[in-house]
Amino acid sequence: MLLKSHLTTLFVFFLLLVTLSGCIHHPFVTAPYPRWGEETAIGQEGEEPLILRTLSSPRPDSSTACVLLVHGMNEHIGRYGEVARYFSRHFFVAGFDHYAHGLSNPVLRRADRMLAEGIERIDVGEAYLAQSALYDLEPLRQMFGRALKAFMAQCEAQDSQQPVFIVAHSLGGLVTASYLLKYQNESDLIKRIQGVIFLAPAFAVSEPPGWRGWVANPLIKLSFYAETHFLHPHDEPLPLLLFNQLLSLVTVPVLDGLFEVLSWPGLRQFVTPVSPAWVTDYLTDSDIEKARLRADHWIVRRSLLRYVKGIEREIVNFRRQMADFSIPYYLIYAELDPITPAWGNEDFIAATLKHNSANKIRKLPGLVYHQHVFLKEPRRTELLDSIEQWVYRQIRVQP
Repeated sequence: MLLKSHLTTLFVFFLLLVTLSGCIHHPFVTAPYPRWGEETAIGQEGEEPLILRTLSSPRPDSSTACVLLVHGMNEHIGRYGEVARYFSRHFFVAGFDHYAHGLSNPVLRRADRMLAEGIERIDVGEAYLAQSALYDLEPLRQMFGRALKAFMAQCEAQDSQQPVFIVAHSLGGLVTASYLLKYQNESDLIKRIQGVIFLAPAFAVSEPPGWRGWVANPLIKLSFYAETHFLHPHDEPLPLLLFNQLLSLVTVPVLDGLFEVLSWPGLRQFVTPVSPAWVTDYLTDSDIEKARLRADHWIVRRSLLRYVKGIEREIVNFRRQMADFSIPYYLIYAELDPITPAWGNEDFIAATLKHNSANKIRKLPGLVYHQHVFLKEPRRTELLDSIEQWVYRQIRVQP
């Protein structure tokens, strides 16, 4: 009875939270999608069109590596133009929009065409509905795989001997890591990848700060704990094992059902949370970048609850297998980041650091910000330069 009472209280708090967050939200795009580089359209029957953006070094014959940029949740690769130009000084650089993001999102793609036709203002408030197929990250992994293959083909056309690296942020880090883990022993394609740079990868669930955290964090932690133990013993003593399985058998189906119902047409219009203001405040310390973020309506501002629950499940599944990740990496994370908390990165480090002497960790002490390549100068350029130097070290140790 006590467990049931606690669950009921948490559900009430949760419903109140999402109801308050799910106010009518109608952003309008008025400026063109922020393109950079050359565009290559990659078509595949039955799949969303994919646009690969590429930038070559000013002297292609002096390019020493190929670098694929992978963006985070609900943003788009158009934001990474300055980052791409920085790396393209010495590398062949590419990027793409995830499934349901940027120009891979049908609502945003249609808005981009309408702007080109002369319409000055287009409502993109329903862009989040492209997430309705996302019960997990498999559509994002499949699109990542398509982009990776196309990128490697272009890299090989530049120079068949150039090593390949991936720079992946936040949810893009989880998509990248889970894809590579799934195929790292099966594909010759994966063997060409000489390293991954993880920027605040989503290896943990969020911990909202302030009063929102007081309301949301108990439910988030309960859901994550139950999902972690759901039908998966952890060598606990028998009494604890029985308790964990009972808790998970009650909690997981109830929350799955609740999130699914709240993602149905009719309800989702009113209960799908809008990204709160605190998210922007914790992305960067740059006032200029914060203003850009608030004005950028190519970013999807709402997250379908089915998608949110699917991401949690993906994090749990990845953590069960992450000790097998063996590709060299450079991991950068902030000590106090509430969006992808440090404990997820530290668990990953403990499980994998020993696999390769090239693995490097950079913890940013006291920092709360999530998007490191959008921080104020000089820290931003210093971090970009550290990534570049790690890539160079990897190139030098190749046989």
